[in-house]
Amino acid sequence: MSTAPLTILVTAVGSPGSVALLRALKENGERPVRIVGTDLREENPGRFHCDAFGTVPAGTDPGFAGAVLELAQREGASVVLPQASFDLEGLARASADFAAAGITLICSTPEAVLAADSKFETLALCERLGVRAPAFHLAQGGAEVAAAARALGYPHRDVCMKPVVAAGSRGFHVISSRSDERAQLLHMRPGAMPLRLDAVERILGDDPTELLVMELVDGLERTVDGYAEHGRIVIGHPKSREAMRSGLAMRFETLAAPDLMDVAATLVEGFGLHGFFNLQLIGDAVLEMNPRISTIVYQSDLNLPWLGLRRAIGDLTDAEAAAAQARVRPGRVALRYFDQLEYDPT
Repeated sequence: MSTAPLTILVTAVGSPGSVALLRALKENGERPVRIVGTDLREENPGRFHCDAFGTVPAGTDPGFAGAVLELAQREGASVVLPQASFDLEGLARASADFAAAGITLICSTPEAVLAADSKFETLALCERLGVRAPAFHLAQGGAEVAAAARALGYPHRDVCMKPVVAAGSRGFHVISSRSDERAQLLHMRPGAMPLRLDAVERILGDDPTELLVMELVDGLERTVDGYAEHGRIVIGHPKSREAMRSGLAMRFETLAAPDLMDVAATLVEGFGLHGFFNLQLIGDAVLEMNPRISTIVYQSDLNLPWLGLRRAIGDLTDAEAAAAQARVRPGRVALRYFDQLEYDPT
């Protein structure tokens, strides 16, 4: 492997897992790395872990991909690693431009990104492939949501809903006939509380947002993180996802769960994913697929983002990937916490 410095552009460096990711890329132990970061806002912690930084439009902005490409060319980046879900579609559609510039874009095709990023398409694929997922209905507006909830057993059973396209638990709500609004008002901490169906129906009205109304499954929340190549998992492992705060997990533990790897392999192939992915489940039921990198449990001898990046640039063999896979240690714990930094803006 070359020892020349490798310049990597990482998007959304203001996101919660960025600092650990940037540190892991720099401390890979094999090759010097120079990090170029991007984000919507100049003031973010990840920026201070980058060698260069530039603000860019939102990932949904038509000019986003062009701005990232321009910055990558200006800074001499060889690889672009997107972090945020909203960055993926625009970058994927511009993949030919990155390839023409000699830059490796770690991203699936536009079709795979759109399908995997859609909660509805993920559940529909599970249904077609015989993979366990929550029972669900697609609905728009209060009346359809109410009908779907009743079809799933409400008021005797709690259900949940979330937008078809969302990130970071945004828009997820439990709908329960046992919701105690007075107790919530007087005794609960601020946050997303269970709602009664009549309140949901009233609030939604005729809003056209596509929503999934689903069976509320319970059990340990687990994920599979990995790197895939043309619909095949190159390396990956399952982990738990625990201690939720504001929609973000604060504790993770690497698991020995070959059954979850089998589920991930089925869906990665079904979507035709290429690049990093994160599959989320509760119990044995698939919730969603994120066609991007997520929070990683690191080991001194297993740096998943670095291994995936090496594979993307043609620098990791199947034998090396298999050897790294064998080093996954079940029981390895990652704790996420809040830190702070100080700086003088001038």
